[in-house]
Parts: sequence; structure tokens; C-alpha cells
Amino acid sequence: MDAVRVALLRDVLAGTEWLQATRRFAGALRSSVVPHGGLLLVGGEAYEPWHLAAHLDDEAAWSGLPELSPTLVRHRAPAGSPAHLSVTTDRLASAGRGDTLLVVSPWAPGAGLLERVHDARRGGATVLTLDGGDGELRTLAHDALTAPPSAGEGPDASPLDLDTVQHLVSAAAGENHGPAPRGGRGFRDRLSRLADALTAPPPPRW
Repeated sequence: MDAVRVALLRDVLAGTEWLQATRRFAGALRSSVVPHGGLLLVGGEAYEPWHLAAHLDDEAAWSGLPELSPTLVRHRAPAGSPAHLSVTTDRLASAGRGDTLLVVSPWAPGAGLLERVHDARRGGATVLTLDGGDGELRTLAHDALTAPPSAGEGPDASPLDLDTVQHLVSAAAGENHGPAPRGGRGFRDRLSRLADALTAPPPPRW
């Protein structure tokens, strides 16, 4: 997604519940992470949120909020994967107070993941979900945002789908941290930063 499309999308969404909802959820995400905790990002077995992980990592660096940098939790880590890409869902068993678990799943996440998310919440972790409308997943969330199932076509189609929502949330997460520090970036610099984030491939870390 390029920066022009994001800017146009924000113009289209201005005054609607969606722009407000994505910014509200981004604020909830930002406020839930703590400096000495951990942001755990997990998708379904058939869906790994790579781009969201990369964009949040960028936002963490640009906004001065290192706690926004996520740990990508995977259902299967191939042999030989680097350490930061070898964290499996076993990590969720030790998630507790101070941890934030962000679940991103366009489909039903499956009983196995639901059980692990339940255990993480019971252990004290804050659970947030970006989903396609799965009721069971939402019941486990402290805060949730459900995207339309498909962007669709035609004049009445929603301009949003889950991928688009992720871009809006990650872009807003760093913006919601309050006034820029002295000597911080101005509007043009932030716009340039957003353009770079949305058009660049995932950084080498991912």
C-alpha cells in the first residue's frame, strides 16, 4: 500500500467510525505495552502477520517507543530460523502480567490457539485482537477491532479489509504517543516517514 492510497483512504474515512476506531485501537495498543513487558504478535496457523510486525518495528524506532517492537510468535518455526523468528506458540504459556498479546486472524483461529490465548489472559496478559469477526476470539479480548470480511467491489463496498486496517493501526500507533519532543519531526517529516513505511519492504530483521 502506497502513502497516496493511505492519505486518500483517511480522507474517505474522515468523519466515519472506521478512522476513529483504528486510531482508538492504536491508542489502546500503545497504552497497553509497557517498557519492561513484551508485545507478542501472533496470527492463525495459516496467517502470519509479517507486515504488521515489520511496520510496528518501524514505528517503535521512529516514535521512541521501543515497547511497540513486537515478538512474532509462530505456530511452526523451520529449522535454522534466526532466534527472533524462532519463537513459537509455546511462548504464550509463560505470558503474564506486563505482556500484551495481539492476535491477528482473518479467520477462526482454531481451538489450539484459543486455548493458548485463554491461558495468556488468565496469566495476566492483556489480549487485543484484530480479527475478521470470530466471536470466540473476541470473548477473550480486552479490546478488539473487527475488520470487514472483504474490501469488495462496487459503489457501496467498504474500502477496508484486515490488511488495510493493520496499516492504519500501525501508522497510528506511533502517532498517538502525544506531542513530539523538542527537535522532533514536523508534519512533512512524519508524512515522509509514513510514505517510507508503507512502500518499503520488511526490514532485514524480519
